[in-house]
Amino acid sequence: MANMRDIKNRIEGTQKTSQITKAMHMVSASKLKKAEKAIKAYRPLTEKLEAILSRIFNEDPDLSHPMLEPRDISHSTFILITSDRGLAGPYNANVFKAFEAYLNEHSYDPDRISVAAIGNKAFSFAKQKGYRLVSDTPIQVRDDFQFIDFQKLTDTFIKQYLDGSTDEIITVYNRFINTLSQEVTVKPLVPLEFNPDVDTQKHESPNLIYDFEPDIATTLSVLLPNYVVHTLYGMVLEGKASEHASRMTAMKNATDNAKEVIDTLTLSYNKARQDAITIELTDIIGGANAVN
Repeated sequence: MANMRDIKNRIEGTQKTSQITKAMHMVSASKLKKAEKAIKAYRPLTEKLEAILSRIFNEDPDLSHPMLEPRDISHSTFILITSDRGLAGPYNANVFKAFEAYLNEHSYDPDRISVAAIGNKAFSFAKQKGYRLVSDTPIQVRDDFQFIDFQKLTDTFIKQYLDGSTDEIITVYNRFINTLSQEVTVKPLVPLEFNPDVDTQKHESPNLIYDFEPDIATTLSVLLPNYVVHTLYGMVLEGKASEHASRMTAMKNATDNAKEVIDTLTLSYNKARQDAITIELTDIIGGANAVN
């Protein structure tokens, strides 16, 4: 009977777990719809910024700016975009693996890199591994994440790049493709010459005439930092949608696995119950024969 009691307790515990994972799946599915809508609504903004940049470069190909000029790399800044919480499948682990694989592939010296952590998981990872942190406090990735949440961080690493404290800024994040597919991307953010998003031919439109005030160089100096910040914000939105999609998939798999475990335990419970009934019947029949 003790064995049956243990199996029954395990069934009840697994059923409760299944209810929790199912609820989390439904919550993530709801949040994913909002996150997917947000990223699709935001993408046109970055595309428009690319179009303006393309026009500027086409107007004056000889323009120069510190964010466009490659340097000899003596120090690098990596921006890791993760979630604040776990239970999202391989979402965070994939970012960390891609980051360390990139470091090994390009033979980076750990003493010559800094990590800007967006998300509690990224902050904990960088602190545990001993990487130098751009900020001493984590930037939490709320569901309603706004520019103000990471303005201080962006101001810091842009200033560091412009004053020469760092020579490149690289982001590692999950790019949202669809509900079942998220792609870990390692993308150079600055200098922009290595950024494939700035395509000087992609958005060329000879029918448009631009008038730059006060002048084209001043416009470029204002536009480039804004483009970097908006691009990074888009990456955070991509990561947020990927997080909800990954958590939804993970919770769906956990619920399905819990149901399989319940079915297996129920079968074991029925077998144990049948064995107990058989033993009781055998004892009763044996006792009756002994009386007769």
